[in-house]
Amino acid sequence: MKPYDIHVFVCMNRRDPSDPRGCCAEKGSEAIRDYFKKAVKARGVPGRVRVNQAGCLDQCQFGPSVVIYPAGIWYTVRTTEEVDVIIDEHLLGGKPVERLLMGTR
Repeated sequence: MKPYDIHVFVCMNRRDPSDPRGCCAEKGSEAIRDYFKKAVKARGVPGRVRVNQAGCLDQCQFGPSVVIYPAGIWYTVRTTEEVDVIIDEHLLGGKPVERLLMGTR
Protein backbone atom coordinates (compact mmCIF):
# COMPACT_ATOMS: atom_id res chain seq x y z
CA MET A 1 0.00 0.00 0.00
CA LYS A 2 1.28 3.44 -0.95
CA PRO A 3 1.66 5.87 1.96
CA TYR A 4 -0.38 9.04 1.92
CA ASP A 5 1.03 12.14 0.22
CA ILE A 6 -0.41 14.49 2.84
CA HIS A 7 -1.20 13.85 6.48
CA VAL A 8 -3.47 16.23 8.43
CA PHE A 9 -3.40 16.12 12.24
CA VAL A 10 -6.13 17.84 14.25
CA CYS A 11 -5.38 18.40 17.95
CA MET A 12 -8.00 16.80 20.17
CA ASN A 13 -6.34 17.64 23.48
CA ARG A 14 -8.56 18.26 26.49
CA ARG A 15 -7.10 20.26 29.38
CA ASP A 16 -8.47 21.16 32.78
CA PRO A 17 -10.94 24.06 32.41
CA SER A 18 -8.78 26.18 34.73
CA ASP A 19 -5.77 26.04 32.37
CA PRO A 20 -5.30 29.55 30.91
CA ARG A 21 -4.22 28.16 27.53
CA GLY A 22 -7.57 26.50 27.00
CA CYS A 23 -7.72 23.39 24.88
CA CYS A 24 -8.47 22.52 21.29
CA ALA A 25 -11.27 20.14 22.26
CA GLU A 26 -13.17 22.95 24.01
CA LYS A 27 -12.66 25.12 20.92
CA GLY A 28 -14.41 22.64 18.63
CA SER A 29 -11.60 20.48 17.27
CA GLU A 30 -13.75 17.33 17.12
CA ALA A 31 -16.17 18.99 14.69
CA ILE A 32 -13.21 20.33 12.67
CA ARG A 33 -11.69 16.83 12.44
CA ASP A 34 -14.99 15.24 11.47
CA TYR A 35 -15.61 17.83 8.78
CA PHE A 36 -12.04 17.52 7.43
CA LYS A 37 -12.57 13.76 7.02
CA LYS A 38 -15.94 14.20 5.32
CA ALA A 39 -14.71 16.97 3.02
CA VAL A 40 -11.58 15.06 1.94
CA LYS A 41 -13.70 12.01 1.14
CA ALA A 42 -16.23 14.13 -0.78
CA ARG A 43 -13.45 15.50 -2.98
CA GLY A 44 -12.34 11.99 -3.91
CA VAL A 45 -8.81 12.22 -2.51
CA PRO A 46 -8.88 9.97 0.57
CA GLY A 47 -6.03 7.83 -0.77
CA ARG A 48 -3.82 10.91 -1.13
CA VAL A 49 -4.80 12.73 2.04
CA ARG A 50 -5.17 11.22 5.51
CA VAL A 51 -6.89 13.09 8.35
CA ASN A 52 -6.25 11.96 11.92
CA GLN A 53 -6.79 13.22 15.40
CA ALA A 54 -3.68 14.07 17.39
CA GLY A 55 -2.90 14.23 21.04
CA CYS A 56 -1.58 17.48 22.46
CA LEU A 57 0.29 19.57 19.89
CA ASP A 58 1.09 22.10 22.66
CA GLN A 59 -0.47 25.00 20.74
CA CYS A 60 -3.94 25.07 22.28
CA GLN A 61 -3.77 28.80 22.93
CA PHE A 62 -3.97 29.19 19.13
CA GLY A 63 -6.45 26.36 18.58
CA PRO A 64 -8.13 24.53 17.20
CA SER A 65 -4.68 23.50 15.99
CA VAL A 66 -4.07 21.66 12.73
CA VAL A 67 -0.68 20.64 11.34
CA ILE A 68 -0.13 19.34 7.83
CA TYR A 69 2.76 17.07 6.90
CA PRO A 70 5.12 16.63 5.19
CA ALA A 71 5.14 20.42 4.75
CA GLY A 72 4.98 21.14 8.50
CA ILE A 73 2.40 23.89 8.02
CA TRP A 74 0.44 24.89 11.15
CA TYR A 75 -3.06 26.37 11.00
CA THR A 76 -5.64 27.74 13.39
CA VAL A 77 -8.92 26.37 12.01
CA ARG A 78 -12.14 27.67 13.55
CA THR A 79 -14.84 26.94 10.96
CA THR A 80 -15.83 24.39 8.35
CA GLU A 81 -15.47 27.13 5.73
CA GLU A 82 -11.80 27.43 6.70
CA VAL A 83 -11.44 23.66 6.31
CA ASP A 84 -12.78 23.93 2.76
CA VAL A 85 -10.32 26.72 1.94
CA ILE A 86 -7.38 24.70 3.31
CA ILE A 87 -8.39 21.59 1.35
CA ASP A 88 -8.97 23.44 -1.91
CA GLU A 89 -6.08 25.90 -1.80
CA HIS A 90 -3.42 24.01 0.15
CA LEU A 91 -4.04 20.27 -0.02
CA LEU A 92 -5.29 20.23 -3.61
CA GLY A 93 -3.82 23.49 -4.92
CA GLY A 94 -0.42 23.25 -3.27
CA LYS A 95 -0.49 26.78 -1.86
CA PRO A 96 -0.61 27.35 1.93
CA VAL A 97 -3.37 29.68 3.11
CA GLU A 98 -1.43 32.59 4.62
CA ARG A 99 -4.37 34.18 6.44
CA LEU A 100 -5.07 30.97 8.39
CA LEU A 101 -1.49 30.22 9.44
CA MET A 102 -1.11 29.77 13.17
CA GLY A 103 -0.03 32.94 14.92
CA THR A 104 -1.25 35.28 12.19
CA ARG A 105 -4.75 35.73 13.61
